[in-house]
Amino acid sequence: MTPGLPKFALTAHITTSVGWLGAVVGFLAHAIASMTIQDAQMISSAYFFIELTLWYVLLPLCVASLVTGLIQYLGTKWGLFQHYWVLVKFLITVFATVILLTFMRGFDLPTVAVETTGSVVYSGGHGAASPVVHAAGGLVVLLVAVVLSVYKPWGRTPYGRRIG
Repeated sequence: MTPGLPKFALTAHITTSVGWLGAVVGFLAHAIASMTIQDAQMISSAYFFIELTLWYVLLPLCVASLVTGLIQYLGTKWGLFQHYWVLVKFLITVFATVILLTFMRGFDLPTVAVETTGSVVYSGGHGAASPVVHAAGGLVVLLVAVVLSVYKPWGRTPYGRRIG
């Protein structure tokens, strides 16, 4: 990479990764709200927002974080296979991306109805708890990636020790 490019790549990677983390927190808040609200119209609105967030915020930031991370790993001294923390972080990001894409493929806005007793009934979709479970799991996975980036544990891989 040219001299200024590594810092630009790092800035892009940090920005997209922090954006992804923030989007997951927002997604989690709306998912929790959709489970606690008793008004069917408000629940439908929350799920509409959840779907918009999935397609227009989470997916682009997830892909951008994966791509900028790969550029960062392949174009700097860290390398993709030279340090265990880099490899694990990359695998975590790939795993999170696959889970997000799988969740999105099956995500369907639930039909929300209010029974005569006033309780809310979901039909279709993943069910009421699924977005909360996926968002909470995604948040944990992304926080593990942050910890790996800060602490850089485990040292070099055998390949990394050989080349440098």
